[in-house]
Amino acid sequence: MEAQLIIGGTAIAPSNGATYDRLDPVTGAVATRAAAATDQDARAAADAAATAFPEWSAFGPGKRRTVLLAAADALAGKADAFVEAMRNEVGATEMWARFNVALGASILREAASMTTQIGGEVIPSDKPGALMMGVRQPAGVVLGIAPWNAPVILGVRAIAMPLACGNTVVLKASEACPKTHLLIAEALVEAGIPAGVVNAVTNRPEDASAVVNALIDHPAVRRVNFTGSTKVGRLIAEACARQLKPCLLELGGKAPLIVLDDADVDAAVDAAAFGAFMNQGQICMATERIIVDEKVADAFVAKLAAKCAAFPTGTSGPVVIGSMVDASAAARIEGLVQDAMEQGGIIAAGGSGPSPSVHAATVVDGLTPSMRLYKEESFGPVVGVIRVKSIDEAVQIANDTDYGLSSAVFGRDVTRAMAVAKRIQSGICHINGPTVQDEPQMPFGGVKDSGFGRFGGKAAINEFTDLRWISIENEQHYPF
Repeated sequence: MEAQLIIGGTAIAPSNGATYDRLDPVTGAVATRAAAATDQDARAAADAAATAFPEWSAFGPGKRRTVLLAAADALAGKADAFVEAMRNEVGATEMWARFNVALGASILREAASMTTQIGGEVIPSDKPGALMMGVRQPAGVVLGIAPWNAPVILGVRAIAMPLACGNTVVLKASEACPKTHLLIAEALVEAGIPAGVVNAVTNRPEDASAVVNALIDHPAVRRVNFTGSTKVGRLIAEACARQLKPCLLELGGKAPLIVLDDADVDAAVDAAAFGAFMNQGQICMATERIIVDEKVADAFVAKLAAKCAAFPTGTSGPVVIGSMVDASAAARIEGLVQDAMEQGGIIAAGGSGPSPSVHAATVVDGLTPSMRLYKEESFGPVVGVIRVKSIDEAVQIANDTDYGLSSAVFGRDVTRAMAVAKRIQSGICHINGPTVQDEPQMPFGGVKDSGFGRFGGKAAINEFTDLRWISIENEQHYPF
């Protein structure tokens, strides 16, 4: 499988002709031979987006909506190609790949619906006869930097609302899934988007810093959005700050799920299992800490362990737990589990994996603050259980983290559960639902080290437009 850059609506080789190989995490074979963009190529992509901006930003909402709806259909039509690319590049299961495509298409359709929602307001003025308005306008070129773990969902999210708002875009693909991300750009080109409105670049891992900095430094780039680790997010924020460019950051997470003493235990178990182990836990919203009232803890842990032990696991077929992004990721999870065991953690389910890139769904009971798993984002198929005596203790532990993306509370008394939810320091909280949820129209983002800004719906309009004050005046009264 080969992948070239998409610049100015055309698939092209990089300026130096260089490529790099992304290896299949299961077989070790070459999954994709991708173009290795240079900083020169990055600037060319931004130049193409800048050239296309005046025309695209002048389109009426109906025309942009038509293109985005066509892109959603084109994306859905590439489902089989996405399944193959995601399986080969990041070891994704077919279930996860098809879910990515379906939600990615929904994100484009939601963005299409938002083209008529980019409004403004008339603001009362003290000047007689004056009309004062707050008007939102597209910012310019938007750089979207997407990760590998939910590559279609997050790749589409990085560019859909910027396009709906009238911006042009450069998608900086993940080094781990270059073909997957280029398929998104290909779908938009096939849908008839004007040349240069969508551009996509791929690069070798060792060139990432040069390529990203070239794009951030480009004068036409006016907004940056990044989804990925907190460590890299800090670097992106620093680079944007030097250029005085706003950025939207959706970073790491350590999502807590609180199970109150009146919770429906079976429902909480189902939500915890889904939230902790969907896509092998390689989701920013993944349930990482389950905080359970001691009155229901024994029943909860027993049921969760039994559920996890029954998960089909492997590298082929209709598995629930499949390959991680690479063998080193699975080894890191094994290190977290071993550290917990050495400090008294009890393995209620799981343990080591059946192959180098696969780790079994693992539940560690008796998680304590001294264990690495308590603080570190695992980003894998392991979850820790912490038993508590009170709501206050549950909230204190839920907030005892640098992260604040998603969270959940289970309890039959919804009023009490709501009171708990309000005390949790996170951008997202679900009552009687899993920590892993996503809908295109919702304000999605975190607090603390999980980043700032919001994707989704009307909240995203604020991120990808400039608010201007425009006035119309009939007469003036000057003091001299």
